[in-house]
Amino acid sequence: MATILIIEDDMAIHSLLKETLELNEFKTVSAYSGTEGKLLFEHSEVDLVLLDLMLPGMNGEKFLEEIRLHSGIPVIVITAKNNQESKLELLTNGADDYIIKPFDIKELLARIHIQLRHAAKASVSNSKEIKYNNIHVNLDTREVKINDGPVHLTGREYAILLLFLENPQKVFSRANIYESVWNEPFFDSDKTINMHISNLRNKLNFEDTNYIKTVWGIGFKFD
Repeated sequence: MATILIIEDDMAIHSLLKETLELNEFKTVSAYSGTEGKLLFEHSEVDLVLLDLMLPGMNGEKFLEEIRLHSGIPVIVITAKNNQESKLELLTNGADDYIIKPFDIKELLARIHIQLRHAAKASVSNSKEIKYNNIHVNLDTREVKINDGPVHLTGREYAILLLFLENPQKVFSRANIYESVWNEPFFDSDKTINMHISNLRNKLNFEDTNYIKTVWGIGFKFD
C-alpha cells in the first residue's frame, strides 16, 4: 500500500484528498504548510507527494527545490496557475506532473497511479544496480546492459543516462543536462546536447524502443 504525503493548507481540499485516497486504499500523511511538509518528508516513508504551491511558511516551489537536491520521489503539484509559462517552469524545476484547481478527483487518481507505476520501474537494489525495464546499470563497474547485452557508452553518455534513470519522468532542459553533466554554466549551443542525446538514443535502441522522449519547447525526459 503506497503512502502519499498531502501538503495542502486549504482544509476542504485537504479533507477531500485524504478521504478519497484512503477510500482508494492509500495511506496518507498530512501537512498544512511547506515547513511541516518538509519535516514529515524527511522523517516519514512516503511514495508520492501531492503539493500545493501557495503554502504558509515554506512555499511549494521552495519545498520542491529542496527535496530535489536529494530525492527523485514523484511529486504532483496541485495549482491554480493555469498559464503555459507556469506549467513549463513546474516541470523544469522538478515536478513530475501537475493538475489545475478545481480538479476532477478521478483524473487525479489516474495521475497518481501513473506516477507510482513509473517510480516502480526504476529501483536501486542493494548490489548498487539501477534497473529500469530491460536496462541494467552496475554503479560500481559502470557497466550498462540491455537484456544482458553490453552497451558501450562514453563518459558523458553514461552520466546523462544516470541523470535520467535517477529522475524518471522528470523533464530536463538542455541547460539542466549540460550543467549537471559538464558541471559548468551552459554557454554552449544546443548542438552538443542534441548530439549526445542522439548517440545515447541509438545505443539504447532495442526492438525500436525509444526511452528518451523529446518534450517540445522544454527538453527531454526518460520514459
